[in-house]
Amino acid sequence: MNATARSLAKLAVLAAGLVAGGFLLRALGAAPGTDWVDAYVRDDGLRGEVVFILAAALATGVGVPRQSVAFLGGYAFGTVAGTGLALLAQLLGCGLGFLWARAVGRAWAERRLNGRFGPRLRPLVETLRHNPFSSALALRLLPVGNNLALNLLAGLSGIALWPFLAASALGYLPQTIIFALLGKGVRVDGIWQMVLAAGLLAVSVGLGLWLLRRQRAGS
Repeated sequence: MNATARSLAKLAVLAAGLVAGGFLLRALGAAPGTDWVDAYVRDDGLRGEVVFILAAALATGVGVPRQSVAFLGGYAFGTVAGTGLALLAQLLGCGLGFLWARAVGRAWAERRLNGRFGPRLRPLVETLRHNPFSSALALRLLPVGNNLALNLLAGLSGIALWPFLAASALGYLPQTIIFALLGKGVRVDGIWQMVLAAGLLAVSVGLGLWLLRRQRAGS
């Protein structure tokens, strides 16, 4: 099996797993965090939206998976509003981690990059420094890696905040839509949302892999 076929097979497995997970959550009738959303966010107007944004921003800022925030946004507000509110919260959390690392950890990071952790971290740091927008975008599009770790590493690397945030917004968007669709699909009879989410995941991963390969070919 060639590299293209292996990549397509992995995409198919990811998409199938996403659909299966959505059906399982709907069958169970609940998901982590939905009780809190029902109690403090849903059907509470502007106050519920503000509570959701602040809580979700803090959660992603300290390492809660951003996909969970998108899922709960879709569950609480529907696909469109849930995507927008979750994306705003994710960006606030991203900026929080980035700025914290920039303010507190620059000297510490430079010591580590010049020490025992340098061989593992420096290639990613140099990639971010060389082309922060496209590198961050490619990494955000893939459903792997650690969101908090990338936020902190970007802050420690010395790159500008705004290109990193812009790339993160674009890279967050596909998966935010995907998990907002899943969240709404759990709350209502939304089989089509789950199928659409699987298709969007495949497109997002494919685009992320293409961007990474293009960068490597150009380096």
